Amino acid sequence: MKTFVSDISGEEFPISDRVYGKTIRKSIFDCIQNEYPGFNVDSLLSVEELNYFREKYISGFLLKEVSELNELEKAVITSLTNQQTVLQKPEEDSSNVTFGQRIADKVAEFGGSWTFILSFLFFLLVWICLNVFIFLNRGFDPYPFILLNLILSCIAALQAPVIMMSQNRQEEKDRQRAKNDYMVNLKSELEIRMLHEKIDHLIMHQEQSLIEFQKVQIDMLNDIIGKIEKKDS
Repeated sequence: MKTFVSDISGEEFPISDRVYGKTIRKSIFDCIQNEYPGFNVDSLLSVEELNYFREKYISGFLLKEVSELNELEKAVITSLTNQQTVLQKPEEDSSNVTFGQRIADKVAEFGGSWTFILSFLFFLLVWICLNVFIFLNRGFDPYPFILLNLILSCIAALQAPVIMMSQNRQEEKDRQRAKNDYMVNLKSELEIRMLHEKIDHLIMHQEQSLIEFQKVQIDMLNDIIGKIEKKDS
């Protein structure tokens, strides 16, 4: 198998992984020259080494844009380098939910349903009918239903903070989903950039191969023309 020696690491790589310095995008080329000043347009390196400098350039670009990488961006860069997925558990782990949080979710879910509204209306109608029509306002809560007002006030006082607890948990879930979306979108953007770099490299490499192929054909034609001229002379 044919190999070549990298001008950066001095190691041997398959000839299929060979990349010329003149085929590299200028931004990446400058990044390589900053670390290896002797690297020029005629130097060689492997695709693996080129990908390393691409990832290094992307990290430097992000560092320049936001002054410093936050934890989310560091996680994205790490997953991109290790070729891993950004999110291992995109949804909330049910084992981390406490008993009180489950109760708050159930209360909020039931309190915002038609089942609760209709059942509570039925309860009010039964309470009023019992005291007004059956006990003739001499029952356990005659008109104006002071005990009923006390019960309703207690329910409202307890239900409001429980529902707020559930809303706070929902907001926390929304924030986590927004972070997850940001990480996925950032990784997609970086991968698209790397894909553009690879496509540009393939196009440049293909053009270079066609040029060399044409040069070989021209040399062959020149040899044929030379032989013909010798025969004619």
